[in-house]
Amino acid sequence: MRSGHSATRSSVHFVATATFHRVFDLHCHLLPGIDDGPADLDGSVRLANELAGAGVRVVAATPHCRHDHPAVLPDELAERCAEVAERLREEGIPLEVIPAGEADLTWAMDASDDDLRLVSYGQRGHDLLLEVPYIPLTSNFESLLFELTVKGLRLLLAHPERNPTLRESPERIEELVHRGALLQVTATSLASPERKSRTSAVARHLVRTGLAHVIASDAHGPAAPNRATLADGVASAAELVGEARARWMAEDAPAAVLAGEPLPPAPEIVPQRRGMLRRLVG
Repeated sequence: MRSGHSATRSSVHFVATATFHRVFDLHCHLLPGIDDGPADLDGSVRLANELAGAGVRVVAATPHCRHDHPAVLPDELAERCAEVAERLREEGIPLEVIPAGEADLTWAMDASDDDLRLVSYGQRGHDLLLEVPYIPLTSNFESLLFELTVKGLRLLLAHPERNPTLRESPERIEELVHRGALLQVTATSLASPERKSRTSAVARHLVRTGLAHVIASDAHGPAAPNRATLADGVASAAELVGEARARWMAEDAPAAVLAGEPLPPAPEIVPQRRGMLRRLVG
């Protein structure tokens, strides 16, 4: 093994002490040179090393599927993932790489059924990571999502806490979940030191109320400034809803998404005293 696994001290303690066994990261821009992720394969290796050091064992490579990223070609994703996986095996980094994509809604509405399958998780044609835009939503947003579900896709909505419309209209988030959408919140939103920000507050609300299903890193490269690791996000979730529920969002629910299976029953939400879990695991 030529490279060691690095992680923040709190992340290592949390993963080791809370006995997280197989953490999944369903939103990560790991593939090199095709979107705003790592520029080259060496950058992908450094990012993978950090993920592994933070406890991640399975990562979905989810490049942006958008019209402004023409280098992301669905029929090349499996081969690109295999190339990264081979390099990781050479480096001794214990990280499984799954092909997928982060689909922009406009791109998804124009895409062929075959391309949608190729950017779905594991290219199974069942679960699709859909990027919630950073701009206000149109009134027909839900109708467009419905058109995708008619194609047999279950949608995992990426970082809804960042959208200005959903931040101001939480009832729309609840309705999306009621209609069958799954929600992915970002680790940095949960573990951010700016916890009084609206984005952080909404992310924590989604976890605290049981509306969030998955925590992911949304990492775009190694050692990105001010970006929390997935383990940091899970630790913050555990403070809000208890270790069992946090583990479910990092292990059980993501595993079901990758398998195209129904989510297993979620553990009861058990709020913790602020800071108690971090003191215990530290």
